[in-house]
Amino acid sequence: MTFAELGLHAAVLKALADAGYNEPTPVQAQAIPAALAGRDLMVSSQTGSGKTAAFLLPALHRFASQTPTAAAPSTPNFGRHAPRGRSDRQRFSPAQPKMLVLAPTRELALQVTAAADKYGATLRHVRAVAILGGMPYPKQMQLLAQNPAILVATPGRLIDHMESGKIDFSCLETLVLDEADRMLDMGFIDDIERIVAATPATRQTMLFSATLDGVVGDMARRITRDAQLVQATAVAARHDNIEQRLHFVDDLAHKNRLLDHLLRDTSIDQAIVFTATKRDADTIADRLNVAGFAAAALHGDMQQGARNRTLNALRRGQLRVLVATDVAARGIDVPTITHVFNYDLPKFAEDYIHRIGRTGRAGRNGLAVSLVNHGERFNVRKIERLTQQEIPVNVIPGFEPVRRSSPPSRAPGSKPGGWKGGRGNGEARSGYGKPGHSAEGRTGWGGARDAQNRAAPRDTAGRRSFGDR
Repeated sequence: MTFAELGLHAAVLKALADAGYNEPTPVQAQAIPAALAGRDLMVSSQTGSGKTAAFLLPALHRFASQTPTAAAPSTPNFGRHAPRGRSDRQRFSPAQPKMLVLAPTRELALQVTAAADKYGATLRHVRAVAILGGMPYPKQMQLLAQNPAILVATPGRLIDHMESGKIDFSCLETLVLDEADRMLDMGFIDDIERIVAATPATRQTMLFSATLDGVVGDMARRITRDAQLVQATAVAARHDNIEQRLHFVDDLAHKNRLLDHLLRDTSIDQAIVFTATKRDADTIADRLNVAGFAAAALHGDMQQGARNRTLNALRRGQLRVLVATDVAARGIDVPTITHVFNYDLPKFAEDYIHRIGRTGRAGRNGLAVSLVNHGERFNVRKIERLTQQEIPVNVIPGFEPVRRSSPPSRAPGSKPGGWKGGRGNGEARSGYGKPGHSAEGRTGWGGARDAQNRAAPRDTAGRRSFGDR
């Protein structure tokens, strides 16, 4: 099947052809005809399945079929103080989007906006803008003044503009909830309910989620009308084009040495290293740079401008390693990412699927490696049950773990995980560079090293690996 057979407008087909897309993915082949017919949709689809085009293309088809209307002109004194006696509503005409896309993260919102620009490149009268946290308000006001046809937003920031009267949903035709499960996990359910209540009852609603069970399914059925169910998860969930490996590690020092060794693989084009905390992302990125890698961190505490610069550097190939929290688990589509490393396992098994889906994009093959402490076997089993795949255990000569027959004793009142003051996964709480010792006498980066660490191999420039600094 081709996109032309789906009945899309010629202008949209030209933009797809110019972008090199000719055949729809399974989720697109099922969702687009139903959306063109005006049906509400409940779509269960994993990352990398092509769901963004599944909801954008029908809307762009409708815009292409409509008579172009001029965008609302910008108010001359926009962003300045109004003359005395004039209210905000008199100063500014609220934006009246025809399509609203809600996304859980800034990265995903920007990715959707970029996709709308690409697929709608031949529709000069259609404008898409992103409104999200971390972007200066004056900039957002300028974007809203353009009266965009497609508004992509994170729920919290959208609520802010709704309360200030800067957005009017009376002309809204299509509402999309992208990665609804993630938005609910992040606590956006009240914001979502409020936004949905502000939209016309005549709207077309499309909800996309990795799962339609539980709370997500209840909300989906509540906000849609006679929705068509589309399930396209089987192939994407397995990630058959991504090789998965597991390495057991004894402690933090062992994990750092192993990661350094793995990142020196010459087959790596670009890689993402996922960590559990923002602090770890910053620290590991700094240590990798010292060790000679082109690396940078990405997490939620960074300003949006800094996040954009980091992602642009990744896309331009200026970065070889991105060290990130789960903020990057969804919404980053860089085909040259060949490897994903789970420095820490994710809190939720579902996030493992999204993490490893950052590699193997656009039909390419990828490799996903998880560095796992012995006490995390249960978390591995949960991931394997979800993916219905066993993750093979690998051992690299010289980096073998020391298997313990029983977990080491813990001091009274210490946290679970096998080490006094541990993080719950068997690691020493060393503060990454501050003194701190495990039960075996090893430390994190910056502390004293045992004989094995001091004898660690150096790179070609005579420098120690980042795990041994």
